Amino acid sequence: MTSMKSWNVQISIKENADTVSAEARLSGAASGSAMVGEGVARRNPADENVPAIGDELAAARAMSSLTNQLLHQAATDIEQHTHKPVERLVV
Repeated sequence: MTSMKSWNVQISIKENADTVSAEARLSGAASGSAMVGEGVARRNPADENVPAIGDELAAARAMSSLTNQLLHQAATDIEQHTHKPVERLVV
């Protein structure tokens, strides 16, 4: 039997002067509660102002944070079911 699940990630980006912050919110995951990753990018005053670069960096960092949270949750779930410590979970 095949089942299909849908998880959604919504990324919100806020720009302020030389700082961009992003929030990646996961919904629909097995845990039932939303997970949130956060990321920030800061422009060096000597660099050209290219807003898309800050958006990309902040979003990537927010998704990286979310990835780490998911890996941690998976390791915790594995340990609860196997009663053995997880030695390696890598991206």
